[in-house]
Amino acid sequence: MSTPCEIAWFSALCDDDYEFLGQPDPRLQSSWEHCRDIVMQAETGGFDNILLPSGYALGIDTTAFAAAIATLTRRIHLLMATRIGEAWPPQLARQIATIDRISGGRLKINIISSDMPGETLASAPRYRRTVEAMEILKTMLNGEHLNHQGEFWKLDIDPPRVGTVSGKAPPLYFGGLSPDARDAAARACDVFLMWPDKKENVAAIIADMKERAATYGRELKFGYRAHVIVRETEAEARTYADRLLSKLDAQQGAEIRAKSLDSTSVGVAAQAALRENAADDGYAEENLWTGVGRARSGCGAAIVGDPDQVRAKLEMYREMGIDAFILSGYPHAAEADLFARHVLPNIDHAPL
Repeated sequence: MSTPCEIAWFSALCDDDYEFLGQPDPRLQSSWEHCRDIVMQAETGGFDNILLPSGYALGIDTTAFAAAIATLTRRIHLLMATRIGEAWPPQLARQIATIDRISGGRLKINIISSDMPGETLASAPRYRRTVEAMEILKTMLNGEHLNHQGEFWKLDIDPPRVGTVSGKAPPLYFGGLSPDARDAAARACDVFLMWPDKKENVAAIIADMKERAATYGRELKFGYRAHVIVRETEAEARTYADRLLSKLDAQQGAEIRAKSLDSTSVGVAAQAALRENAADDGYAEENLWTGVGRARSGCGAAIVGDPDQVRAKLEMYREMGIDAFILSGYPHAAEADLFARHVLPNIDHAPL
């Protein structure tokens, strides 16, 4: 019997919710009320976890939102994105421990190797800083005294008095495809996240990351972030995918992608290559549609099909070594309900 996989949904804290891609809708803009409703829909639907994304320029603050939503939810885990360029690790450790306490031990962390707003740090030192931050957080959240003499922080400090419910650091989720990012993940994260790609490329990334982690005496779990469109029939799902793009023009899509802070990353370039090499209908392989990437940076493909096809695609990834899925759809609350009713009951799933 294989281990259950974690199935997470996505709360659009960064102004990333649409009925028609590229067409902002005031009712779907990030707000406390709208993003709260997405999380509550995901909890009601039975999802294990929910990604609370973070962007400096767009949407609402993730840490404040996580603390508030922790008081309203009872079961779903909260995957709080944290931008390392904006954080002082000892204070972040205290925030994490506090929110974990508020949630009753349901907090997980998505580490983002970000710049400080207004500054730009080259890739190699930026990822070295991220590794330092992950190591500091793990030490302090494990309740241990920290004596850290690093390149970016020099700290000799006791852990915060308030610790997590478990007494241990929560799992750190992290992604990135550049050599620097892969090395950072191998050194310090717990769950390596990847965006959609052809199955042979997914297999190659998993193999590479296992090998890199092993050189540091570590093992990783693997997560897969994708959009999803599930309908009663494949034809209906594909029709809905086309509808999502029906009001987007190419220039508008290019402007949306260029505006993103990660628009020049290796991962985003890989998503663009996946899209550019797809068939004329936008499908890179069976049931993997790249059209979403025409209107957003970052995760740019969707699993599209009927309930059996979508489930089979996810099960294929599980057999390849994926332990966790972070899914989303447009609009997010409505698509969470469709996936929860048509696919989720037929997958063996539980929080990591």
